[in-house]
Amino acid sequence: MTKKQLPLDELSTAIGRILGLLLTEEKVDHAVQSLSQAIRESVPGTIGAGVSILDSQGRRTSRGFTDTVVEQADFLQYQLGEGPCLTAWASEETVLVHDLSADFRWPEWTAAVSDLPITSVISTPLMAGGQSIGAIKVYSPESSAYDAATANLLELFATPAATLLSHIQSAETPKRISEGLQSALHSRDLVNRACGILMERHQIPHEVALQRLLKHTRDHRSSLQAVSAEIVAGIPADQN
Repeated sequence: MTKKQLPLDELSTAIGRILGLLLTEEKVDHAVQSLSQAIRESVPGTIGAGVSILDSQGRRTSRGFTDTVVEQADFLQYQLGEGPCLTAWASEETVLVHDLSADFRWPEWTAAVSDLPITSVISTPLMAGGQSIGAIKVYSPESSAYDAATANLLELFATPAATLLSHIQSAETPKRISEGLQSALHSRDLVNRACGILMERHQIPHEVALQRLLKHTRDHRSSLQAVSAEIVAGIPADQN
């Protein structure tokens, strides 16, 4: 076991804390804040943790962030439409970044956070009912602070976290969130289908396909959903 891996008893305690939230927490902010704090304390080298979910209007928002660094980094992701958290959310796969300065998947976001103490990142999707309802993430100021074992640890948090958040959303905002959530999930599915077409057409990985979509969106001042819809419909978009 490496120094980055938690002893089994610590991991069990951390997971138990989150499972306990399912029974004891009622307010969204309190529950998510407790969840993020548990993650931060359980993942060595972490400067901050947080959760990205949809608000009642279907907009992406950060909840329970443990540090202003997380708030700023997340805000820039939503504003620019790119970043590790959004990629994890859309692809439904964990994203691991060892060193942002050597990772070129999100050039605009990486440049935007260059003044923040962020070098290593892990973000993993929150899956509930077979759907991605958000993502959790951790940031570190050190390079190579996280590895595959750390990613596995965060994934262990994701299951009870997703259950917690889906329960809270359905309990507190059953009607208000429904329309926005359905719209956002439809948009995500459309983007995934468009990425799949680009992946097959150009023999490229999902991350590169998503970057192409985002670049086309920015270059043509369009929306990601509109560009994705064109590709799915077979309409040429500058050869994609």
